[in-house]
Amino acid sequence: MSDALQDPSVHHEVAPPHSAEAKWGRGAARSEEVRFLAGPQKRSVDLVRAVRIFYEILRGFRPLHFLAPCVSVFGSARFKPANPYYTLAQETGWRLAHAGFTVMTGGGPGIMEAANRGAKEAGGYSIGCNIELPHEQLPNPYLDRWITFRHFFVRKLMLVKYSYAFIALPGGFGTLDEIFEVATLIQTEKIVEFPLILMGREYWAPLLAFMRERLITGATIDPRDADRFFVTDSAEEAVDQITKTVIPRFGLTYGKKLKKRWWLWE
Repeated sequence: MSDALQDPSVHHEVAPPHSAEAKWGRGAARSEEVRFLAGPQKRSVDLVRAVRIFYEILRGFRPLHFLAPCVSVFGSARFKPANPYYTLAQETGWRLAHAGFTVMTGGGPGIMEAANRGAKEAGGYSIGCNIELPHEQLPNPYLDRWITFRHFFVRKLMLVKYSYAFIALPGGFGTLDEIFEVATLIQTEKIVEFPLILMGREYWAPLLAFMRERLITGATIDPRDADRFFVTDSAEEAVDQITKTVIPRFGLTYGKKLKKRWWLWE
């Protein structure tokens, strides 16, 4: 990625090295968040929470507003560097950065770390939308900047709002949640039909078969819905699919300088 894509107006923060292995999604949830999702509460309490959520959203909107076009990469937090999918994600991040995109992930370990690492090694810009968990999830050490969110739905909003394409490598519930949320938003025309790429043919084959044999056969989705997914084992092919689709369609430009406003926490 060229120096023009490294917007100096965006504050750089280098993530700390891991002092201990992050535990992903384990332990008791914060009592405040449990109460928030436990049904109606006092009007004053819900009002205060609504204000906090608004502030959390604004805290994401402002710094991400100044990025070059992003591609969000999803995948398991549990894969180690020796895993072939980690290597594939790392190459994908590297190629995305060379194509001129900011690489955005959930900011954690595993596939997220690998994609951020590849972008950093290519000289590109790497962003993490981190999440507070019962046991601290440390930002991976390959981020130029990260923003930590309390609520998953705010974090997912950022990963979707600022991305022009979405790549999912093998993962668990979180990855499935993210990729199907994007598919639903495209299906219902809430967002433009951005590229939606699944990497790892063997891993995703049973899911794609389920779509064809159950969902399409049962008329719960249209055949076109399953065709929205581009499936590949090649980082080069994935990034080529994005560049040939996104750049002509949206006329992306790079290196645009925007003036920050202090009163918007920029």
